Amino acid sequence: MVNRITQRDLEYLVDRINEKTGSPMEAWRKTDDGIVANIGNYHLDYAYSGVKLVRMVSDGGGISIVSTGGYGTKRELYTWMSAFLSGIALDKTKKV
Repeated sequence: MVNRITQRDLEYLVDRINEKTGSPMEAWRKTDDGIVANIGNYHLDYAYSGVKLVRMVSDGGGISIVSTGGYGTKRELYTWMSAFLSGIALDKTKKV
């Protein structure tokens, strides 16, 4: 039996990526001037029955695509984000 990858599984990995990189946990924040994007936040983007990992790059909500290959399956993205987290962990252990 194959374990099913859920949205909750992906959101858990996104939270870990935001924690490990010191990025904001929420994509948006409320200010006196309105709602503003949290630059640096990693989050999921869904379309065309697929999902990808993106990062906020501007106050207005502009994003940069982090995962490769466009919109993929949840399983593909889960594997990709797990590798991304492993790379972050390796980088932190590197001695200068």
